[in-house]
Amino acid sequence: MNTPAELKYTKDHEWIKIEGNVATIGITDFAQGELGDIVFVDVDTVDDELAAGDVFGSVEAVKTVSDLFLPVNGKVIEFNEALEDQPELVNSDPYGEGWIIKLEIAADADQSELLSAEEYQATLG
Repeated sequence: MNTPAELKYTKDHEWIKIEGNVATIGITDFAQGELGDIVFVDVDTVDDELAAGDVFGSVEAVKTVSDLFLPVNGKVIEFNEALEDQPELVNSDPYGEGWIIKLEIAADADQSELLSAEEYQATLG
């Protein structure tokens, strides 16, 4: 299983890459593997300010639908539009072309709950 060390993770299987005050967010390699073939990614929260733990969208796979949870407070500023035509990018490249949203991180965002790659792997047992 691929868990890049330079990213942070949540117990809900999202990853976050923080660059300045902008974060790129997607689901982990573990999560996409558990979901199976992803057929649709739904995000209707662009321009919304959300709190950590809020649902920002969902991923639909052949066998299930899974909510996506925001790792930190912020404003959703972009949806990866490539996923509209190619949702399978989340399966084939979850940490690259399969990113889901970009977030403008709130000044008061608490990042203390984010996990390192090692801490995230430990939650998978």
